Amino acid sequence: MRNIERPSLKTVLQTTTVAGLAAVMLASGIPAQIIQSYAAPVTVTAPQAPSFADVVSAVSPAVVSVRVQSDAKVASNDDSNFSFNFGGPGFDQLPDDHPLKRFFREFGGQMPGGPGDRNQDRAERGGPRERDRGDNRPHRLRPTAQGSGFFISEDGYLVTNNHVVSDGSAYTVVMNDGTELEAKLVGKDSRTDLAVLKVDASSRKFTYVSFADDSKVRVGDWVVAVGNPFGLGGTVTSGIVSARGRDIGSGPYDDYIQVDAAVNRGNSGGPTFNLSGEVVGINTAIFSPSGGNVGIAFAIPASVAKEVVNDLIKDGKVERGWLGVQIQPVNQDIADSLGLKEASGALVVAPQEGSPGQKAGIKEGDVITAVNGQPIKDARDLAKRVAAFGPNSKVDVDLWRDGKKQTLPVTLGNLQSDEAAAATPKEPDAPAPSSDKALADLGITVAPAEDGSGLSVTDVDPDSEAAARGLKTGEKIVSVNNRKVENAADIGKVIEQARKDGRTRALFQVESGGNSRFVALPINEG
Repeated sequence: MRNIERPSLKTVLQTTTVAGLAAVMLASGIPAQIIQSYAAPVTVTAPQAPSFADVVSAVSPAVVSVRVQSDAKVASNDDSNFSFNFGGPGFDQLPDDHPLKRFFREFGGQMPGGPGDRNQDRAERGGPRERDRGDNRPHRLRPTAQGSGFFISEDGYLVTNNHVVSDGSAYTVVMNDGTELEAKLVGKDSRTDLAVLKVDASSRKFTYVSFADDSKVRVGDWVVAVGNPFGLGGTVTSGIVSARGRDIGSGPYDDYIQVDAAVNRGNSGGPTFNLSGEVVGINTAIFSPSGGNVGIAFAIPASVAKEVVNDLIKDGKVERGWLGVQIQPVNQDIADSLGLKEASGALVVAPQEGSPGQKAGIKEGDVITAVNGQPIKDARDLAKRVAAFGPNSKVDVDLWRDGKKQTLPVTLGNLQSDEAAAATPKEPDAPAPSSDKALADLGITVAPAEDGSGLSVTDVDPDSEAAARGLKTGEKIVSVNNRKVENAADIGKVIEQARKDGRTRALFQVESGGNSRFVALPINEG
């Protein structure tokens, strides 16, 4: 007797299902074949992020890397200044055209496991070699800096930072296609950190870019930075304008645009573009506790750069008007002490001996409120406005003196050299903030100064407003509210008059270590 294997329940169900499906398909005229169905792939319809590709494609040929070399003696043939070691093998096995190998060569680092002969690298790349000048010591052009730059004319003028080229004696421009061209320094300006180089354009015309009207740049606008960070030329980063009018303490003409595009070492001198491909700023500094990008970078505004660059191309230097007065900001306390309605203008700490300001009659304690009828916002604003007039310009300077407005005609001097810049007065630190609470007394003890001029501070109450504002024992009070004081009674008389005039603060002129500053101290209401 034969044993017949019975089908399993699963087989029966599958057969029944397929047969039933086939019967339905036949009855409806559809060919009897099994059709498998799959779910559709996931798709999302969302707003598209802006692309910077068109801008980058257009401007990249105008952006270059700048190599700077200086002529220096070296003690040996090994001019390696430093080496890199990332703790792992294999860097010496990288191809010669690998970016990391180029990075090591450009920055002079010694490849882990390699000979580190940068002179040989230069020979292979056609770069400068040692030069024997007959003093039995090798001389060579040593790489000292790398930065970025950009062409502003088809005949080869390009812009970069002064701090990139300042110590150089030879300059090489590397274009985005790898072409290397020698450049000459046309001029540089340390105050705005700008420089102009020139490449010989006899055999070609260069793609160049133009400066934007940065007055139209708004916080929140998109920007694109192109440059040579860490020697990696042609690097593009993007971000937005984070702030305007930044003062980072680098000089009297600070007026930076802050951006959050990634900017690192080597980006200096490179352009920041708007979405129209115009240069809104030249990257010059970053804020970085770590040394790398943390999203805070500063660019010289196009309006500043355009004027300076034109002067450098025309004359090779920048000449500026010079007033010759030491100034400090006017805060609300100082304004109250002088009877000014607003905390604006620039307070004259002291005019320089023989300066145009002193010759015109400007005195310590004056507040400069306008130049040629244009209001002065603060000390920085005054420095920029005076510089813009140029040397030998005749201007009218509006002052606030003894509670009244006065106007003095001034013929500006010439501030053109770095040596003159060293003598330019710097803004002292602004007085420390204070409360509005009136004090029962000033919290200081004074005695006649040994030189017979002014009063020496012999004691300061550590809990007083004077101490909070930085007044210290040993300093000398020269005047109060622009009135010379020789004893404590003189201070009392001036303060009493200030109360009668309805003022809540008195302005003390304090000298220390040859420097002078003004401190506004609260006075009681009697």
